[in-house]
Amino acid sequence: MSLLSIKGLNQSYGGSHTLWDIDLDVQPGMRMCLMGRNGMGKTTLLKCVMGLIPVASGQVSFTGTDLRVVPAEARARLGIGYVPQGREIFPQLTVKENLEVGLAARGDGRRTIPTQIFDLFPVLKQMLGRRGGDLSGGQQQQLAIGRALVLEPKLLILDEPTEGIQPNIVHEIGDILIKLNHEAKVTLVLVEQKLLFARRVASDFCILDKGRHVAGGTIDELSDDDVVKHLSV
Repeated sequence: MSLLSIKGLNQSYGGSHTLWDIDLDVQPGMRMCLMGRNGMGKTTLLKCVMGLIPVASGQVSFTGTDLRVVPAEARARLGIGYVPQGREIFPQLTVKENLEVGLAARGDGRRTIPTQIFDLFPVLKQMLGRRGGDLSGGQQQQLAIGRALVLEPKLLILDEPTEGIQPNIVHEIGDILIKLNHEAKVTLVLVEQKLLFARRVASDFCILDKGRHVAGGTIDELSDDDVVKHLSV
């Protein structure tokens, strides 16, 4: 059974139809990369999965549960972690407090930060008392990922995790995502514009163009023609 299954999904903003009959199956263990130029519907699709915007028609299910009837705030408790574009950490809260905010979404009442977070991101342990807004962009992204991981999710969704981050941290985040997938068995869905990063981290890809699913397959099947036709600016 698919971990995340999207069938015939349509979405509209006012009079504008933004997603057209999207089908996407994410199997357990996949590292699925959503690709496409800006404004093609990638973030909209993630927000539909997270319940942040309504679905006009179609089906979205997670481990067989119909997400359309699950409130947005309850989806994390099902085992879905979400790292939004722009990170959206709380700049006035400390690193520790930001991570504890993520704990509140757990379904089992746990109130201690899993040690795995500090194994993956040692810098966060060193900065527990520092305010989130005082961290560098790369450190803030690590904090945002760490906050999502305190749920110990089955599925981690990341919207442009490398945006605005220095190259050495980009590589480190790639290492961490691959490690999470291999060792903790976390399935990944990420939106990513950097082609080299996508080829390195993803196992599979889906290209959206003007709100339609126009190409997909294993990352090895991503052709130069696909890149020129749908990804080149």
